[in-house]
Amino acid sequence: MPHRTIILKYTKLLVLTLFIGFTSLHTFAQKVKIDGVAVVIGKNIVLDSDIEKFKQEVELRSEGKIKISDCEMLEELMQQKLLAHHAIIDSVTVSDAEISSRVDRSIQFFTQQYGNIEKVIKAYGFNDLDDLKKELTTVQKENLLIEKEQQKITEKIDVTPEEVRLYYNGLKEKGELPQFPAEIELAQIVIKAKPTEEENNRIVAKLNEIKKQIEEGSSFRMKAIINSDDPGVTNNGGKYTVTKESNFIKEFKEMAFTLDIGEVSKPFKSEFGYHIMQLHEIKGNTRIASHILMQPEVPEEKLQKIKEKAEKIILEIREGKLTFEEAVKKYSNDDETKNNGGLIVNPSTGESKFDLTRMDPAFYARVNDLKKGEMTEPFYDEARSGEKMFKFILMKNRTDTHTADIIEDYVKIQQLALQKKKEETITKWSKEKIKDTYIKIGEGHNKCTFKKNWKKEVNK
Repeated sequence: MPHRTIILKYTKLLVLTLFIGFTSLHTFAQKVKIDGVAVVIGKNIVLDSDIEKFKQEVELRSEGKIKISDCEMLEELMQQKLLAHHAIIDSVTVSDAEISSRVDRSIQFFTQQYGNIEKVIKAYGFNDLDDLKKELTTVQKENLLIEKEQQKITEKIDVTPEEVRLYYNGLKEKGELPQFPAEIELAQIVIKAKPTEEENNRIVAKLNEIKKQIEEGSSFRMKAIINSDDPGVTNNGGKYTVTKESNFIKEFKEMAFTLDIGEVSKPFKSEFGYHIMQLHEIKGNTRIASHILMQPEVPEEKLQKIKEKAEKIILEIREGKLTFEEAVKKYSNDDETKNNGGLIVNPSTGESKFDLTRMDPAFYARVNDLKKGEMTEPFYDEARSGEKMFKFILMKNRTDTHTADIIEDYVKIQQLALQKKKEETITKWSKEKIKDTYIKIGEGHNKCTFKKNWKKEVNK
C-alpha cells in the first residue's frame, strides 16, 4: 500500500487542492510565455511548463509517495480546464467578495511562508502588490468557477449506509483498505504575561521622543533600524506598501490612510505593541509608509510567577480539585480557545484533529509521548505578536496509525465512498461534455493514452 486505485484518488484530490486551495505562485507567475501550448480546451490553455510544475507539486505534497507521468498530469489538468470552460457556459457566477476573500487568504498564506509581502513580490517577479493581486484574482476566479461547477454536477449525490458497507468490503476484498494516520486532539490553558502600566508608559514616552527627533530632521529609517522590534526592519527599514485589502492589522492600515505625506503619527497601540508611523507616498489606493514598533518588556520575575501559577493549576487538575475545562474558564487568557474547553483547532483543516506526522517538529516532540488524558508541563511560548506566555497542553484524544475499520472510521470511510461516487459522476459528465467541446492537443502529447476520449477517436 498505497495501491493504484488509492493513489489515483489521492492524486485527484491533490490536483484539486492545487487549483482550488492555495494555488502555487508558480502556476500564475507566468510573466513570459516562452514554452509551448500542450492543449486547448474551449478558450482555456495548458502550457507545457504547467505539466512539470504540477507534477513536482503533487510529488512534494505527497512527500514522494505519488509519482505521476506527464500524460496522467496532462489529463488531470485538462479535466480542470473542461470544468472551467463549462462553468462559463452554464452561467456559473462568482461574486467579487468571494474572489477577494480567496485572494486575501492566498496573500496571507504566501506572506506567512516568506515573512512579508515584499519578499513574495520580489521572489516571483511582480511589480507591486497590485500586480500580484491582479494575477491572483484571475486564478482564484477560475478556481471558484471549477469548484462551483463540480458542486453543481454533484449536488444531489449522496451515499447510503449500504453503499458505504459495499465500498468498504470492496476495498477489503482487494486488499486496498487505506491506512489512516495517527491523529490527536489537544486542548490548552494559556497564561499570558502582561507588561505593567509603567512599562507601557515608558514605551509611549520613548516613541514620542523619537517622533520629535524625526520631526526635527532625524532619519526615520535609521531610528527604525536602531529602535524597532519589527524583525523585517533590517530588510526594509520599516517601510511597507499598504492597501485597504493588505494583510496588515486593522490599526496599521487605518493609520496609513489617516496621515498626510510626511506626517509622523502619535504612538498607537496594536496587538504587537506600540507604533509610530510616517507616510511617504500616496499612489491611488496605495500608501507607502514606515513604522517603528516597540514592544513592552516583561521582567523575568513576572515570567517566573506566571510559570508557578501554571504549575499550581496543573496540580489542582491532577488532584481533582477542578476539571481541565473548569480550569480553562477560570484561568486561561487565550481568546480563541477559552470558550470551547481549550480545544485547539487545526488551522489547516478547521477541525480539531491533527495528523501527528504532519505537525511542527518542536510541537510534535512536546506532545508525541502523551497518552490520552495526560498533560505537558508548563512551557514558555511567544505569540506572533511577541506576547509572552506560559501554557500547558492536554491530550484529549489520540488514535494510532491503523488500517481502516468500518466501525471506528465510519465517517472517514463514508467520506471516501462519497468522494468516489462524486468522481464517477464527474467522469460520466466529462465523457459527455468532451464530445461537444473544442479540444486541440499539441503534437508533443498526441502519443499519450488517456482514460477519456480527449482525442475524440471514433472507435473509442
